[in-house]
Amino acid sequence: MKKNVLIIGAGGVAQVVAHKCAQNNDVLGDIHIASRTLSKCEAILASVREKGAQKVEGRLEAHQVDAMDSAAVAALIGQTGAQIVINVGSAFVNMTVLDACIETGAAYIDTAIHEDPEKICETPPWYANYEWKKRDLCAEKGVTAILGAGFDPGVVNAYARLAIDGMDEVRSIDIVDINAGSHGRYFATNFDPEINFREFTGTVYSWQDGAWQENAMFEVPRDWDLPVVGTQRAYLCGHDEVHSLAANYPQADVRFWMGFGAHYINVFTVLKNLGLLSEKPVVTAEGQEVVPLKVVKAVLPDPASLAPDYTGKTCIGDLVRGVKDGQEVEVFVYNVADHKDAYLEVGSQGISYTAGVPPVAAAMLIAQGDWDAGTMRNVEELDPKPFLAILDRIGLPTRIRDAAGDRAWNA
Repeated sequence: MKKNVLIIGAGGVAQVVAHKCAQNNDVLGDIHIASRTLSKCEAILASVREKGAQKVEGRLEAHQVDAMDSAAVAALIGQTGAQIVINVGSAFVNMTVLDACIETGAAYIDTAIHEDPEKICETPPWYANYEWKKRDLCAEKGVTAILGAGFDPGVVNAYARLAIDGMDEVRSIDIVDINAGSHGRYFATNFDPEINFREFTGTVYSWQDGAWQENAMFEVPRDWDLPVVGTQRAYLCGHDEVHSLAANYPQADVRFWMGFGAHYINVFTVLKNLGLLSEKPVVTAEGQEVVPLKVVKAVLPDPASLAPDYTGKTCIGDLVRGVKDGQEVEVFVYNVADHKDAYLEVGSQGISYTAGVPPVAAAMLIAQGDWDAGTMRNVEELDPKPFLAILDRIGLPTRIRDAAGDRAWNA
């Protein structure tokens, strides 16, 4: 069994991870959190202590580290004795943290695909550009690396596997992500603005008819009739999980849809057309070099600051179509989360909550041995049932809507 967790990152998602690790420290052991800014780590641990989140007595420690420095991360893993690393830092640090885990033998978990700061929407499949290049080395060293274990990617990959396991043949996987909540600000992003905007300024890749298809952002809309949140408009987007699901289920169409309101689209379009979402440096009239995207990030609200005022719900799930016993079937596997409930429990908004709870469930499965694969895996390559069973218990219950009706999923 593996024990003791090192959390990399100190944003809104890291706050959720820290609280949930503390709530399950009888399984996970000591909890350490590290980022470039020590005070942010200390504030998160203060929140954990204030809410009395620890299930049993144990270490809660904050550390400073530059996660872009693989040797420094490896040294911290050694110093803390961590056997499981949950990386919820910037997507720019994935590979350095993964390398540190390979060096030390610690298990690695992340929640998003690695990004190169100089590149936007690289050639698909995205995982093949970075993470999958380390797959053979993980197997050789016996290192467990669970990729994309947030909600999307992550839980939605498990939803796809759960639905497909009940079919004889899969035809399509449509992942739908709707945030029907309101944060009360004129304009804000629910997670790191830099990563958020980079996700939507490049080519939209989907896997259809056995090949990669290209579209522009906001080019393809669809209205979805969903549980709890009702009819919502979502747009075809490029997203991490499409790339691994397409590799594992190449016979199926794989698409990702995200909900956007007209106001978000309008502001985004103005910012993009003005060049303010560019990751390329520009020089001001005064001779100062700035990156427009980083300036926009600096003036927007910190996503963590949205939590106290956030109301409403999210609905995220998979509509999977296929064939069973010669008949066409479809099933929608989903979760509904509440922003206010998330804030009251862990001090974060619902988007951070849905992203932060799943890697803790994955860590528990590694600690218990169920998911300690000794190699690199995407979530759909692992048994989804123990994962979803833990999520049911720790805050993200799974529901199913199909021909038999709408019901809670039971392991």
